[in-house]
Amino acid sequence: MSFLATFFNKSAQPQRYKLLARLTAHSGSVYALVISNDGHLLACAGTEGIKLWDIKSRKELTSSSHHHESRGTVSCAIWATTRKTAAETLCYGTGLGYVVFLRRSLTNQKTFQEICARRLGSGFEITCLSWHSTSSEGNLRIAVGTRDKMVQVLTLNTSSQLQSVFAVRLENTVPKSVAFADNRDIYVFGLYDGNFSNEDGPPLSTCALLTLSSGHAAVHSKRGVFVVDNATDGFTLYRLEGDGEPVRTFATAVPSMSVPKQVAFGEEGKVVVGGSDNGLVYVFNRKTGQILETLHHADTDAGLVQTISVSVKTDRKECY
Repeated sequence: MSFLATFFNKSAQPQRYKLLARLTAHSGSVYALVISNDGHLLACAGTEGIKLWDIKSRKELTSSSHHHESRGTVSCAIWATTRKTAAETLCYGTGLGYVVFLRRSLTNQKTFQEICARRLGSGFEITCLSWHSTSSEGNLRIAVGTRDKMVQVLTLNTSSQLQSVFAVRLENTVPKSVAFADNRDIYVFGLYDGNFSNEDGPPLSTCALLTLSSGHAAVHSKRGVFVVDNATDGFTLYRLEGDGEPVRTFATAVPSMSVPKQVAFGEEGKVVVGGSDNGLVYVFNRKTGQILETLHHADTDAGLVQTISVSVKTDRKECY
C-alpha cells in the first residue's frame, strides 16, 4: 500500500504542524498534488490519471475523465476560478499534449464532469500550467508550457471553448514552471542555459524567461520573490526584480538522486515548503533560511517526496 498524500495542519508550539490524515491509493507514480483555492478539494495526478478527494470527509469523488490510457500520463494540474464565479475548475495536462478541464456537476456535487479537452500542437508533453487569478468575467486564462519549448496563453470562455491568446517558442530551454505576474506578464522558469532573458509577445503579454537549472519554481508576487529547486542542495530564493544573484539557499540533506522536487510558499509567503528524496517535507523560514520543521511523509526516512501542495486559504489551516 502506497501513500497518496499526507496532510498536516498548522498547530501550536512546540510542533508547528501536526499530522491530520493520510490518504492511500492504488500503486502508481504521482506527479502533481493540488489543493483547490477554497481549501476543500485535492486533485492527484499521475500514471493512473486524475483522482479527486474531498479533504474534510477524506472520500474520493467521481470524475468523468477516464482517458489517461489514450491521452497519456497526467503530468501537471491546477485549480482555477474566475471573478464571475467561485466555482472551482480543474485543469490538467498530459504526456501526450492534452489540456483537459473538469468542473463540478450541477446535479451531483460529488461528481466532476469534463467540459473541454484539446490536444495542443504536435502533442508534446505538457510540462507546466498556471492560471491568472484576475481572469475577467467568466473567462479563464491559463499559461501552458510544453516539451517542445513552447509557452502559450489560452482562454476558456463561458461556452467551454478554448481560444489561443498568444504563443512563443523559447530558444534554449524547456519550460518547467510558469506563473502570471500581477500585470499579466508571464514568468517562465526553464532548464539548461542558466541565464536571464526576455521574450517579447504581443502587447500586454510579455514572457520573462528566468532559465535556471531547476526542476520546479514558485512565485510570490506580493513579496517580489521566487524560489526554485536548485537540483543540488535544496531550494534557492531570488528577487523577481533582482540581478539574478540568489538571496539565500534553503539547505536540505544531500540528495542521493537528482530528481526535480516541488517547492511552494506557505503562510502568506512567510515559509518555504519543499520535498526531498529522504521521506521528509522541509518547512523553512523565508527570511532567515532556518528549518522550522521537518514533516514525515512516511513512517521511515526513506522515499521520494516529489510532489507537494499548500493551501492558500488564509482562514483555514494549511495542509500539505
